[in-house]
Amino acid sequence: MDQKQAETISVIVPCYNEEQVLPLLYQELKRVFASLPAVKGEFLFIDDGSRDHTLALLRSLHARDRRCRYLSFSRNFGKEAAMYAGLEHATGEYCVIMDADLQHPPALLPEMYRVVKCEGYDCCAGVRQDRAGEGRLRRLLTGGYYRVLGKLCRMDVQPGAGDFRLMRRTVAQALLACPERDRYLKGLFQFVGFETKYIPFTGGARAAGQSKWGIPDLWRYALDAIFSCSTAPVGLIGTVGTVLTVLGGLGVLWQLLLDGDSLAPLLVWIGGIQLLALGLLGQYLVRDYRESRGRPHYILKAWDKDMQ
Repeated sequence: MDQKQAETISVIVPCYNEEQVLPLLYQELKRVFASLPAVKGEFLFIDDGSRDHTLALLRSLHARDRRCRYLSFSRNFGKEAAMYAGLEHATGEYCVIMDADLQHPPALLPEMYRVVKCEGYDCCAGVRQDRAGEGRLRRLLTGGYYRVLGKLCRMDVQPGAGDFRLMRRTVAQALLACPERDRYLKGLFQFVGFETKYIPFTGGARAAGQSKWGIPDLWRYALDAIFSCSTAPVGLIGTVGTVLTVLGGLGVLWQLLLDGDSLAPLLVWIGGIQLLALGLLGQYLVRDYRESRGRPHYILKAWDKDMQ
C-alpha cells in the first residue's frame, strides 16, 4: 500500500512519573508497528504533570522519532483528563488508549486492528483475564465494585474490561461530544454505544516503576464512577426516608405505649441517616457546580512543535 494512503493508528498513552517504563514501551510499540507495514503509527504521550524526567524523555523520543508526539499538563489533572486530551489531539483514523506500564500489551494491537478493520466492529476492547500483581483483597473489592456499578448504572459492565481498546474515529468523536468534567470513560463507552468486541489478554505486573493508584485513589475513582453514571443514590434516599418515617412513627408509638422517656437512640439513628442523605445530595450538587464554572479539562504547558 502507498504510504500516503496508509491508515494511521494513534496510540494514546497517559503518563504520570513513567520515566522508567517509557523506553520499554517505545521499543515495544516500534516492534509492533514494524509488523504492520500498511499502517502508520502515531504515539501520543500525555504527560499528566509528572514530577520526574518524563517530559524530558518525551522530548528526546520526539527528536529521535517523529511518530512520538507529546502534550504536557501544567499540573496533574488526572488520567481521565489525559485520555480526553489524547482523543482531542489524535489524528489517526483509529485511536488506541493504553497504559504506559505495559500491563496493556502492545502485541495485542494487530489483532484489535484486524477485528475493527475486517470484522465490522466499531471498537475492540481488551478484557484482562488475571489480576497479576494485585492483592487478594483488592481483587475481591474490584470484582464486587463492578457488580454494584453494573446494577446501579444499569449497564453491561464487562469484568476486566478497562480503557484499553482500539476504536474508529467515529467512536472517538462521540466520546469528545460528551464534555462533562467529571468523566468516567468506561461509563461513556457504554453511553455512546457502538458495536464492541471483547478479546481476552493476560496482563502481567508493571514492567518498571510503581503503581500510582493507592486505595484512597481507587475509592475516589469508584465514587466518581457511580455519581457520574447513575442517579440511583438519590432514589435510594427517597426509599430510606420512607422506611425511616414508618419506623420512626412505630418507634414513637412504642415508646408511648411503654411509657418510655428516651427517644435519644432513635433520634441519633435518624439524624445519622439524614446526614448521609445530605452527603449524597451534596455530591451531585458539587458536580453540578463544577460543570457550571466551565473550566477547561486541562491546561497545557508544553507540546511538540508538530502538534496541531
